[in-house]
Amino acid sequence: MTRLFACLATGWLAACAAPHIAGTPRVRQAVLVHGFAETGSSFDMMKMRLEKLGIECYVARLKPSDGRGGLAPIAERLKQDIDKKFGLDAPLAVISFSMGGIVARYYLQNLHGAKRCDTFITIASPHHGTRTAWLYPTLGAAQMRPGSAFLADLDKSEYRLGSMPVISYRTPMDLVIRPPTSSIWQRAENLEFPVILHPLMLSSNAVLSDIERRLMRSAALPPHYEAGVASTSTFTGTTPREAKPSRSATPTVTSMMRPRM
Repeated sequence: MTRLFACLATGWLAACAAPHIAGTPRVRQAVLVHGFAETGSSFDMMKMRLEKLGIECYVARLKPSDGRGGLAPIAERLKQDIDKKFGLDAPLAVISFSMGGIVARYYLQNLHGAKRCDTFITIASPHHGTRTAWLYPTLGAAQMRPGSAFLADLDKSEYRLGSMPVISYRTPMDLVIRPPTSSIWQRAENLEFPVILHPLMLSSNAVLSDIERRLMRSAALPPHYEAGVASTSTFTGTTPREAKPSRSATPTVTSMMRPRM
């Protein structure tokens, strides 16, 4: 156990030290949208690293964070908070974690947020629902269950995202998003990293480095995420139910993006 904590601490310190990335930011503002029953503190490391690159970060506070009352009202409050912070039309990137990815999709697709969004990133989000949502009784949790009408409606309106870059990160070892392949979203470029736990996706140096590169104008894109780490790039037409997570130690890119509208 001591050895495990030592490894986690080493990884955390390594992630805090953002590598030098050349270029200028694609967009100067980013909105960070947290997950279920969180406050946004899980974004502390990402916020620190992005701000070192010259990107102003706003960590949204989803209320109520447990989804009572449904996800749509939470998204409407998110829009109000974004407009208050950055004005009505300044371009921004949206980076979301877990439930935050579903709330952010509603904001972008149904509340006209896509018109100002440069890049949309989801991290370990249940785009096709998660079985663990059956463990909590709120309406918001019910809307994140597999087969929910809420998720079906989001799928119908995803064309409103237009041609913006959309990236979905996931880990095959996710114990919150069940099955983990629920984070595979056909509209997105899907990236798999072997991170040991759901919340540690936000402190993975490999994940954070990849996000940073994508937000910089001269950034190098996959298949290389960081020095010395390779990835496997594949194209597959399988559905999330059929897709099988990689068992290798290297990140995997699963390109399932639909033709841009």
